[in-house]
Amino acid sequence: MDYLYDGSFEGFLCCIYLHYYEEKATGIYPQDLYQNKLLQPWRMVETDEARAEKVYEAIGSKISELSLKRVYYLFLSNGEEKEKIALDYLRLGFRMGSRVDSLHSHPVVYNAQQLAQKVSKEAHLLTGLVRFSVLEVDSAEGVKELLYSKIEPDHDVLELLGEHFSDRFKGDPFLIHDARRGKALYSANGQWYIAPLDEKALPDQSEQEKAYRQMWKTYFDTIAIKQRINPACQKRMMPVRYWKNLTEMRL
Repeated sequence: MDYLYDGSFEGFLCCIYLHYYEEKATGIYPQDLYQNKLLQPWRMVETDEARAEKVYEAIGSKISELSLKRVYYLFLSNGEEKEKIALDYLRLGFRMGSRVDSLHSHPVVYNAQQLAQKVSKEAHLLTGLVRFSVLEVDSAEGVKELLYSKIEPDHDVLELLGEHFSDRFKGDPFLIHDARRGKALYSANGQWYIAPLDEKALPDQSEQEKAYRQMWKTYFDTIAIKQRINPACQKRMMPVRYWKNLTEMRL
């Protein structure tokens, strides 16, 4: 039986619940990406918070907290077979218990580790590559300044940036916009949440902000030591796919 879910982590956990309590899953797929297969039965799974919580707690207690974190990182990845990788990993984990964490060479564990590490590494990389601009936002209390950053990560890591930046900018409201997924992380007074965002609704940059951007780029170019420029190292430490949202790398 192919199980289809609504794209949420809770929905995915409900598919795992049915795999163990009803019919074994031949595959788990987001409902909006599923393609019908000849003679293959499928079922749309309704998200049930109680069932999701039961599976969530079972992973942490019967396998390990590390495995629970790994499965969530798998869910956040953009891997085409992330649901299959997570399902295979959980099946092995529920059989082996916490020992699964040490089976690094096992194909199932290896695939899960590799994909989860990509998510973790990108989240860590972005903590140093996020660049903020100042937007002037009209409010009932007058014009206020809002720090804004646009990112387009490969994986859905926005949530993993919340604690880092809300702690770093406790006194300044900010918005980190995941343009690829049409949502944003908003933080104020140390509290943060994620909500959909339409880029067209954002105000334009002020002339002052444009001047600051040019000053930063000039500073970046000025302090560079031309004789020590190492393009290969630069691309390794700061991958090219992120450059278009870095102030100092824009033309």
